[in-house]
Amino acid sequence: MVILLLGVIGGRLFQLQILSGSYNRQLAENNRIRLIPRPPERGRIYDRHSRLLVTNRLAYAIYLWPIARSEREWQPIIDRLAELTKIPAPEIRKKILQEGYYSPNLVKIASNISPKLITYLAEHNEDFPGVQVEPEAVRYYPYGDVAAHILGYTGEITEEELSPRKEKGYRLGDTIGKMGAEFAFEPNLRGSWGGQQVEVDGMGHVLKVIGQKPPVPGGSIQLTIDLDLQKAAESALGNDRGGVVVLNPHNGEILALVSRPSFDPNVFSTPISQATWDRLNSEDKPFVNRVLQGYPPASTFKIVTTIAGLESGKFRADSVLPTYPYLDLGGLLFWEHNQAGFGTIGFAEALAYSSNTFFAQVGRAVGVNEIEKWARKLGLGEHSGIELAREEAEGLFPNPQWKQELFNQPWYVGDTINLSIGQGDLQTTLLQVAIMTAAVANGGYRVRPHLLLDKNSLVNAKTPIGMKESTLQVVHQGLAAVSEFGTGAGLATTIPFAGKSGTAEDPPRPSHAWFTAYAPRQNPQIVVVAFVENAGKGGSAVAGPIVAAVINAYAKKL
Repeated sequence: MVILLLGVIGGRLFQLQILSGSYNRQLAENNRIRLIPRPPERGRIYDRHSRLLVTNRLAYAIYLWPIARSEREWQPIIDRLAELTKIPAPEIRKKILQEGYYSPNLVKIASNISPKLITYLAEHNEDFPGVQVEPEAVRYYPYGDVAAHILGYTGEITEEELSPRKEKGYRLGDTIGKMGAEFAFEPNLRGSWGGQQVEVDGMGHVLKVIGQKPPVPGGSIQLTIDLDLQKAAESALGNDRGGVVVLNPHNGEILALVSRPSFDPNVFSTPISQATWDRLNSEDKPFVNRVLQGYPPASTFKIVTTIAGLESGKFRADSVLPTYPYLDLGGLLFWEHNQAGFGTIGFAEALAYSSNTFFAQVGRAVGVNEIEKWARKLGLGEHSGIELAREEAEGLFPNPQWKQELFNQPWYVGDTINLSIGQGDLQTTLLQVAIMTAAVANGGYRVRPHLLLDKNSLVNAKTPIGMKESTLQVVHQGLAAVSEFGTGAGLATTIPFAGKSGTAEDPPRPSHAWFTAYAPRQNPQIVVVAFVENAGKGGSAVAGPIVAAVINAYAKKL
């Protein structure tokens, strides 16, 4: 019996030490060795003059060490943490399950916790075995909601977002960019995780550091934004629903971009309340970047109709046409906005007065195909190439094929007339209108707008669209006349500008207000486009003063 007993004990020792030795050794190590991950500090974001737009501040997060307790032992601890952090217990359990109850890795369950909670957990450390408070860097936007739609915001990675990113080294608890520059330049800003391997006692206290790998901070980026112009544009738009974009017409640099309503990205650096989340998802849609959404461009589109008319060869620079109170197309009336007409005028006067009947005649003469050709050359109806591509609408350019496929109806002359004055189903973004205006300001080149201030990004940023010099001169004269005696004559600016107003119908809601301009008139350095959604008044009355305020802010900088 003694021999038999010794044989059983020997066999068991052989199994534990030889057959399962490596497995049991790993279990012991997992209970003694803890891996403390160290997230990287996210890269900073600067404006074109190296002024800080986004940085980080020190905060603290709560981590759980799954292997420290059994699943059953974790339940009361999780319930207590849920009560303290206001995070639902099932949500905490789900995070542990994703990592696994036998994992030696720490799992983050709460960020940016209050000093009061930090103190409480430290004082009651023995009641929370396996719970650890660690420092972390939290995103901070020093100017609040200024440039929010450019900068975007960050948040903890979701399960859906993690799946396609695992191969790139992302893990649970990572902070990633959710929109704006934070999303567009995520690879630049992210950095890489580090960590410490430490030995702990039975209570989880660190006995010694065995090894460590410092985290690699993310790279900083410099944007094309000018903080002074950004603030001026924000102030000029005020609380009106709409947007403003300021563009360098020679290289496509975005100098300012404003969308209203807006939001404060800092709210996502703290646990967000349901009331705040509901407000951010209200009918106001503050997350929508209105500079990149499609709207009917109204009379700003008459720039395209002018170019199409002159480039088609059917009109000359000195061509004149009579204008009327309205045009009658088989009982369908297309009214002049003053309901009287402007007499017999040329292209420059027609742009200055924004004559509907003049451009309706031009559009009818050249046809939809010629208008579409030049609209697309000028960047309308397609993505612009800006880094915020995920948020950008393509716009809509209606044509006979589109109408037949969508409505099973033929294209009528009235459709062409609507198109020629920027009404109907036509939709363009503010950024597209800025690109169109820039082509006149810079002498006939289409620019690719961009936010990253990088010399390499300027390659192929400007391409010729093939306009005749005589066409450019007519358009320039017409846009200059807008500010001299046309619809924008009442706008007070400290430097001369050229521009075009627009009032877009949006039945049954009030009309939209547009104004696009470039300045200085003889040597243009900026393009400014302002848009006020459902303003109910003309573009010169509502959007014009916004453009004038931004031009004056630019002149002051000069």
